[in-house]
Amino acid sequence: MSLNTNTDPAPQPLLERLAQVEQRPELAPGRRRLVVVMGQLGDFDSLEYAQALAAALPRLDAAGIGLLAIAIGNDIGAERFCAYTGLPRHCLTVDRGPELHRALGLYAGLRAGGAWPSLLLMCAGIGSPGTLAEVLRGYSGDRQAPQRLQSPLFALLGSGYQRPFELASVRLGNMVEVLGRWRTYVPSDAHLTQRGGTFLLDGDNRLLYEHRDRGILGFSETMAQPLNFLEPFLKPERSAQPGSGTQA
Repeated sequence: MSLNTNTDPAPQPLLERLAQVEQRPELAPGRRRLVVVMGQLGDFDSLEYAQALAAALPRLDAAGIGLLAIAIGNDIGAERFCAYTGLPRHCLTVDRGPELHRALGLYAGLRAGGAWPSLLLMCAGIGSPGTLAEVLRGYSGDRQAPQRLQSPLFALLGSGYQRPFELASVRLGNMVEVLGRWRTYVPSDAHLTQRGGTFLLDGDNRLLYEHRDRGILGFSETMAQPLNFLEPFLKPERSAQPGSGTQA
């Protein structure tokens, strides 16, 4: 986790992209903004992250934090992605390729004989640190993670925590959704391995937090609580003056 305490500005390519969408008042300078750069819309990380963000939107709104997600895909895929994950459509913009990812220096993933062989190797943990451990966590359960599903079957294992096979079941549902509509979510296979990043900006464009994905199922440093990095900033908006650069 990279929680910045200095006055480093946000990366210029990110500021330039934000300047293109500042017609949304919550993304204008003077407000805190959470910018999530995803890989393909059909990347399982993208769906899982979007589902977490959709659930957190009321808290983001209350804290005065604007959200912008950027992914590789097209408008048709974006419509389906938002309908499935619950992420509001106005929070998502799509690019045809990874130009922004490259400008930000985000990890393009393994390059080993084409997109599909590289993706499969990354799923096996090659060039993708932490992936196998995270897959295992989805099957074994996690007492530190929240419950995800309401089901009589999982209720037999208790409640109030992530039960064995619970997260794996969520991920299986996401996989079925994507594979059943592959060309909707992934118009081109060329960028299957592209990883993303998370950037939290203060009102004065100072970078408060960043995370750069290093592998599949690595969109957060704390996958059990993927939005844990936001906790210091999720106090009501009245706690800080917009644009002051003062941490709430």
